[in-house]
Amino acid sequence: MVVPGVEELTSGDPEQLVRLNARRKAEALREEGIPARGVVLGMPSSPPKRCVIACDTDVVLDDEVLGKPAGASEARAYLDRMSGRAHTVMSGLVVVVDGEERSGVEKTTVVFRELSEEEKERYVRFGEWEGRSGGYAIQTLGSSLVERLEGSVSNVVGLPVGLLAELAPELFERA
Repeated sequence: MVVPGVEELTSGDPEQLVRLNARRKAEALREEGIPARGVVLGMPSSPPKRCVIACDTDVVLDDEVLGKPAGASEARAYLDRMSGRAHTVMSGLVVVVDGEERSGVEKTTVVFRELSEEEKERYVRFGEWEGRSGGYAIQTLGSSLVERLEGSVSNVVGLPVGLLAELAPELFERA
């Protein structure tokens, strides 16, 4: 995995924002020549294909993109706002195979439990919020904050695998 040095846009329509950020990451990877070192796809008898996969995931609450908290106090404020409520996790996914761009957006609804002050403080102290959109990571301790979700778990983790399989089924074929 390569993380391109792209500054993520943080304001605008959430669905357009995640798609645009993913597209900007894909373009940066192509400009940096990453596909030359990237994944080679296809059957041995077919010509190889170059592939770039770029994804941007954000948490949306009350039509506002929360983004990555700047510090512990903002992470705590996010938990205060999301406690006992539903929010949407949106991922924009751009796949470029042999120069052909395919894109989509995945949405998952996540409902947090009503969190105690102690739970919020412990989670912030744990530090898992750092660098995470919405200030939590569902794949580890953040799962204890969640009451339920509707949709793709892999989307909340940060790569909507079902959408990836839909956009680029050739990635999931055996050579």
